[in-house]
Amino acid sequence: MELSELRPLFAGPGPWASVYLDATRAEENAAHQIDLRWRALADRLATDGADPATVDAIGTAIHEHPYRPGRYGLAIFAAGGNVALAEPLPAPPPADLAVWEPLPHLMPMIAQRGEEIPYVRVAAGHAGGDVSAIDADGVPRRREVAGGETFPLRKVHAGGWSHLRYLHAVEETWKRNAGDVAAAAAELAGRIGAEVILVAGDPHEVPLVVERLPARWRERVVTANLTGGSEHLDDVTVQAIAEVADQHARAAIERYGEGPAAGGLSDVVTRLQRGQADTVLLIDDPSSTDRLWIGLDDFSLVAAEPDLLRQSGVEDPVEVRADAALLRAIAGTGADLVLVAPGEAELPHGIGAILRYRDGQSAA
Repeated sequence: MELSELRPLFAGPGPWASVYLDATRAEENAAHQIDLRWRALADRLATDGADPATVDAIGTAIHEHPYRPGRYGLAIFAAGGNVALAEPLPAPPPADLAVWEPLPHLMPMIAQRGEEIPYVRVAAGHAGGDVSAIDADGVPRRREVAGGETFPLRKVHAGGWSHLRYLHAVEETWKRNAGDVAAAAAELAGRIGAEVILVAGDPHEVPLVVERLPARWRERVVTANLTGGSEHLDDVTVQAIAEVADQHARAAIERYGEGPAAGGLSDVVTRLQRGQADTVLLIDDPSSTDRLWIGLDDFSLVAAEPDLLRQSGVEDPVEVRADAALLRAIAGTGADLVLVAPGEAELPHGIGAILRYRDGQSAA
């Protein structure tokens, strides 16, 4: 996954309050329960040294966040009395969490969010369709497509000598409208670089839309039936996206095995500091107590020991969570991140990196 969108957070002055909260409001007394849980987190932040303005800003963001159905969580990051990001999570966090640190604690959000796979979703009908998309940055887009043909749309048993001609005219209308929907889907897919195109709708219309997509997009199509309802459609979408993300992870693991590569925390940190890491493979371990040192003025200034940074001209190295320092260096150096499940790859200390160039070579 590409982390450049997080650079403004890492560039902002700290320290940072990072809060993860179950914000589900399905129960009758949910608002009261959320308030109680937030008070406990607010007390924890205050005990750790968070300023009242920042704590108050987070509380306001929680209470004013729009209602969402179902179970979900909130990840909120604030500093200097301002909330920089409040992002809904697809599910409640494993446990409510509040952290006051020099850098924002983004790893739980990234792990729960997963890789953002750009996709297009089509709900097709005989008269047109609804085309929606999510790009690689998670930004939604939507287009309603009204087919150019409006008559005839329905097959009726009129009888008589003109019956077959009428049925043929209906099918031609469906095909032309399917072409309009396919064109809109292809245009949107090209704009966002879609890796999945989900086509759902009337069982007669779906194949008409699919066969009118350009060949390069037909290879990425997943179909579904709308009769299963929106929840079924969401499940199919999530599964299709997860499969593509798994393919990306397997490809990265293969590249890591082929080299050039680095393994272990100290080695990967060195490669990040040099700008040599192309992709970092990481096993997320929430229980890890690893710490690293950073220079606040340069994203690439990260080291396992403070003296290494002092040798680079950093007067006051800052000790931070290792995962926060790694994410900052990955985002700052333009590397990609791949989260790997335990056992999927042999990664010393749970971390490895695919290198942009071998030792002894210069960067292209």
